[in-house]
Amino acid sequence: MTTDDAAGRPDTAGGAGDTVRAAGCVLWRRSPYDENIELCLVHRPKYDDWSFPKGKLKRGEDPLAGAVREVREETGMECVPGVPLPTCRYVANDRPKEVRYWAAEAVSGSFGANDEVDRVLWLAPVAARHRLTHPRDRALVDALLAATARAGRRTTP
Repeated sequence: MTTDDAAGRPDTAGGAGDTVRAAGCVLWRRSPYDENIELCLVHRPKYDDWSFPKGKLKRGEDPLAGAVREVREETGMECVPGVPLPTCRYVANDRPKEVRYWAAEAVSGSFGANDEVDRVLWLAPVAARHRLTHPRDRALVDALLAATARAGRRTTP
């Protein structure tokens, strides 16, 4: 389990086997050009990768609240969370990491570059799958599209 320091940052002083808990969203919006959806990818210069907005949870923070907070911090967007998506589990920096995800519709806001994210891209799902750096993130695109198909709507997972 992670803990926070006085500034609210996750504490990494736990043992190497402690699971890092994180949360994020597959952020989507209606395309301004047609009725299709676009997905928001963030570029993190520290890792030089393209991924979905996500981050470590603060001690005691509800995962969904943390996911919405991370979207706001990384993209400047307010969002309405939808269905839960698959949880990703992997090893990062020699520690197990668990990231819970939700579909979330972007409803307002605008991006401003920050310390963690220097660019965002809004892409059609097929283009997003190709741009994502980590193969594990591509499964989230498929899960979002499957959720929209189950819901019988193309734009509201």
